[in-house]
Amino acid sequence: MSVNAVAHLNFHGQARAALEFYQSVFDGQATIATYGDFGMPAESPDAAKVVFGQVVADNGFRVMAYDVPGADEPASKAAPSTRREHGTTITEEPFFLSVRGETVDEVGALWKRLADGATVIEDFGPAQWAPAFGMLSDRFGVTWILDVVAEYTPA
Repeated sequence: MSVNAVAHLNFHGQARAALEFYQSVFDGQATIATYGDFGMPAESPDAAKVVFGQVVADNGFRVMAYDVPGADEPASKAAPSTRREHGTTITEEPFFLSVRGETVDEVGALWKRLADGATVIEDFGPAQWAPAFGMLSDRFGVTWILDVVAEYTPA
């Protein structure tokens, strides 16, 4: 048996825009279905919202997303509270999305695209544990860690 874990992001009216953005960042294929596609009446305020969406890229990237039906704003509008202090991450967020690649050039290109409209928490660059590391909160409020795999040298 084979299984994999895929992040499933929950939005409040922004799922389509987020999926289209992630498609452009990761050069993936987007699949988007709306509540209306599944039979919700067109006059419903949620009919055009995303009931199922995903982006799958040839490089292994995959993410899913949908819009929670109802209000277009999340219950809490507080900005993510993640910050870096003295080389450590301080946060109240329940999760981050991590993207790890093999080269600084490969991951750096993803960083540049994902950083468009983002709040940078820590600039992408060399780190003690990796050839490169960076952290940001994207334009949709999702916090990402991007890093380059360190070469493992057995002791």
